[in-house]
Amino acid sequence: MQTAGTLVSSVLPLTEVLAVADCWQAEPEAEAVIHRAINAAAEIADADVGDTELAVMLTDDAGIRTLNSNWRGIDKPTNVLSFPALQPAAGAPADAPRMLGDIAIAYETTRKEADEEEKPFDHHLSHLAVHGFLHLIGYDHEKDEDAEAMEDLEREILAQLGIPDPYADRERMD
Repeated sequence: MQTAGTLVSSVLPLTEVLAVADCWQAEPEAEAVIHRAINAAAEIADADVGDTELAVMLTDDAGIRTLNSNWRGIDKPTNVLSFPALQPAAGAPADAPRMLGDIAIAYETTRKEADEEEKPFDHHLSHLAVHGFLHLIGYDHEKDEDAEAMEDLEREILAQLGIPDPYADRERMD
């Protein structure tokens, strides 16, 4: 961002959304939904994400199944995957962009879950974007206390977006 010739830092990450599967054409608001969700998460989460970049790939079940198999050894589709970026080594150029990482979201699984849980698609998509973003900044749900902290933060972020508690009627996300 520039203002009157002066470079201004952003407190929000630069988020690029890439639809790589045609099925996402059924959700023309998906990119805007993801931007709102990630910006809300960045504003509320306690992490230094200013002047960082991340990418969100909107894929299909086949694409995410391949990623899940290659990176996690699980040969099935899932709703969201996060790939935190390696941080630059000491001595890296100061002006090099700081990458947070990548998030992949599968359309068919997201649609199926939203329908089964009787939730608006954009609410579930927001939740998955927030969930993926929190993984990029270091949150996980491997231990019960970590899962509880992550879910509490997700609830807070989603409430800011006017989205009801996604965990009210179901178990913790895997």
